[in-house]
This record gives sequence, C-alpha cells and structure tokens, in this order.
Amino acid sequence: MKFSKAHFIGIAGKGMSATALLLRQMGVRITGSDEGFYPPVSDYLKHENIPFASGYRKENLPDDADVVVIGKNAKLTPDSNEEVRAAMEGGKRVCSFAELLQEMTADSDNIVVAGSYGKSTCTALLAWCLKVANKDPSYFIGEITNGLERHAHRGRGATFVLEGDEYPASNWDDRSKFLLYNAGSVLLTSATHDHINVFPTHAEYLAPFRSLLGALPADGLVVVSSEPHARALTTGLSCATVTYGLDDKASWHAENIARGAETSFDLMRGGEKIVRLSTRMLGDHNIENMVGVAAMLLERQLLSPEELSAGMRTFQGVKRRMELLSPASKVPVYEGFGSSYEKARSAIAATKLHFPERRLIVVFEPHTFTWRNRAAIAAYDDVFEGASRIFIFEPASQGAAGHAQLTQDEIVARTRAANYDAEAINDPDEALQRLGDLLRADDVVLLLTSGELGGLIRRIPLLVEMKFPHQAS
Repeated sequence: MKFSKAHFIGIAGKGMSATALLLRQMGVRITGSDEGFYPPVSDYLKHENIPFASGYRKENLPDDADVVVIGKNAKLTPDSNEEVRAAMEGGKRVCSFAELLQEMTADSDNIVVAGSYGKSTCTALLAWCLKVANKDPSYFIGEITNGLERHAHRGRGATFVLEGDEYPASNWDDRSKFLLYNAGSVLLTSATHDHINVFPTHAEYLAPFRSLLGALPADGLVVVSSEPHARALTTGLSCATVTYGLDDKASWHAENIARGAETSFDLMRGGEKIVRLSTRMLGDHNIENMVGVAAMLLERQLLSPEELSAGMRTFQGVKRRMELLSPASKVPVYEGFGSSYEKARSAIAATKLHFPERRLIVVFEPHTFTWRNRAAIAAYDDVFEGASRIFIFEPASQGAAGHAQLTQDEIVARTRAANYDAEAINDPDEALQRLGDLLRADDVVLLLTSGELGGLIRRIPLLVEMKFPHQAS
C-alpha cells in the first residue's frame, strides 16, 4: 500500500475494523471514529490498541492521514455527517474498505465465500483449518471467531480467504463488495433473497452473484451448495464446479451422522469415504458448512484429509453463531445471528435438534431491514416454528424513514395470528423480570438478533446463571 496513515469513519463496523487490522499489520498507522458501537468489536479495537473517537466530528480527521475510509452506514453521508463532509471536501483520497481489499488481494490466491447465509462460519472455518495446518493464510472474516487472535490477518501463505458480502461497497458505489475481491475460487453457500431494502426483487439480488461467478478465471473453482438458487447460478460456467450438501445428491456430502455434544460424520466424495470429521458446533446447517469447506480445501489440494480433520475438530465457532452464553447454568442460553429468515430458522432448528425435550424460549429483535420491511411480514408466519414462547423486542429505528418500516405491534400481531405465543418487550429491566418469572430449569433460551437487544444480550445469560446454576439441585 502506498500510504502510511489511514482514518476510518465508522471503524467499529466488522468489515471496517477487519480492514483496519489488515492495514496495521502491513505497517499503516490507523485512527478512526464511530458512535453507538458495542461489543465485541468495540472491545476488540481497544484490545488491539487502535484509537478511535466516540462521535463524528470534523476535528477527528488527522491532518497527516493519507486516505480516509468511509463505511456504508446510513449515517455516513456528507449531507448529514460533518466528518464525512469534511473528508469529501478535504482533498485526501476517500475510499471504501472494499476498494482497499481489492488492492490487497491483487497478487494472492483468493477464496471468496459468498451467499445469503453461512458466510462467516465457512470463512472462519477455512481460515482456521489452514492456520492449524501452519499454512499462515491471510483472512478477512466478518465476525469475531473464537480461538483466532483477530478476525483479519495478513499471512505469508499464498491463500487469502475473504468473506464476500453482496451489499454495496459504499454510499457512493453500488457494486457489491465481493466483486472487488479478485476471486479465484468461490464457495457459494446459498442465494435466497436477502437485503430487500437494496435488492427489492430476487432477480436483482441474484445479479451480482452471476457477475461474481462469471468473472472467475478458467482455472477457478466453484464449490456450490444444494440450495436451489445457488445451484442454478452455476449453470453454464466455464470453470470447474463441484456440489456439496447433506445427502448423496451432491458430490461432496455427509453420511453416518452421529449427533451429540460432539457430532461426527463421514465426509464422502461420491461413493468414497474421505475422512471422518467431528465438531462441537450445533445443527445440520453447520455439518453442511463443514462439508462445503472440506470440498474447497481438498479439491484445491490445500490440505490433506488428516490436516482437515485436525482443523475441524478444534474449531471453536464464530461469535454470535449458536454461541453458548451461559456455561455456568444448567439452562443453556444460545445466541443465534438472526439477521434473516434462513439464519433464524437454522438457529431454531439446531436448538430443537439438540434439545428436543426442552421448552424453547426465543427472544427476538427485528434489527435488520430484512425483518423490519413491510414486504417481509409473511416471514413471521412460520419462522418461529418449534418455539414455545417468543419475546419480540422493539424494531431498530435506524433508517426507519427510508423504507416501509413495520411497527412492533404489527410484528407481534402477525406472529400471534400464526398461533405462536408471542409478546412485545421494550424496557430491558421489565423484560428481564418477565423472563425470570417465566423460566424453568428444563428450558433452553435462544437469543436471535444482529443487534444487542437493548443490553439483554449480556443480561439474560447472567440472570440464567444466577437463577439456575449447575450446582443447584
């Protein structure tokens, strides 16, 4: 990189913070600013000793910054944000983090993980397996990963693994971020309709994925899941394509699955058993993620089956992806990343699969535009299938005026109309009291959000550990 100092406006975003880490490892000095930030990323930045200001002000811009990186947040526009406006008018280079990743990946062997769900786990698992095998990959992960020192790393190995987001690169650049990542191979997990505020129709959503796959080199590789929309995108590609899934309709698949606290299965390529793999991750969706990652690493001959097995067995999971938050309690509290219908359904299905006899209590926050948009209201008809009781937190307000925002009352009414036991919660203290009165020792609690539930994301596990400790009779 031909600069020595970068300033990040919106640095506490996961992609922004990861890019800042990559630059710092390359010798670039970093400053930044943000507001309304919360753990784990804010704590992570502080732990890494990256200074950032709280709040947006033009005075935050360092005179000696060579480049200003601006995030995609709706608040980061020159008409409403004085720091962004000063950056745009200041004469320094202004860019998105995706543009910087484009420059960083120009000369590496890049594996891009794309799809409407499963991206973070698959990217983290690819990076973890390569790291455990001492391949020292570079990686860019959109979530914090347990066991990894940081969620972005500039390695000395040839391989660069990137989580590829279809969301626009910036508020002035409508290109999907993953189109800038110089993909050599793609792991495509899914292509169900998402981000309806940006892609109103499914056809519009699929267009950037077609561009991503169509730009692959002739010697590239696509590893694609059994999800029908993803599979359809690979028709007619000139590069090699292999399929993966849970059953033998896919070339790479799982057989002889033994589910439990540790789940194991045979990894199959066609009719040939390659290796038996094990994991402590919950849910069939994570078995499928493992099969896809295994297919990419073994098809590309980046690891041996034995190296793959060691990586899979020791992977500790991605934060907020079916993460156990109450280890000191006999009532499990899991956090699932509930940013879309498919992610919420996978989390609920995984919880019911592993705890079939327990009453499932779901605490849900409609945080993303996908959940708050009126066009998506039908998703509430069956998304909570399997839950005994549902608490619905108030929808996020950011950007509400820019789309057809659902109210909390409308969401609760629609959920109740589908015969689910649902109620609204607003005040965190009152919600904690109501939940505490309801909980039994044979329950399991699932927190579904991409936000923080007004702080309940931390307070509910503490309540459960205090009320139902392991040593209680």
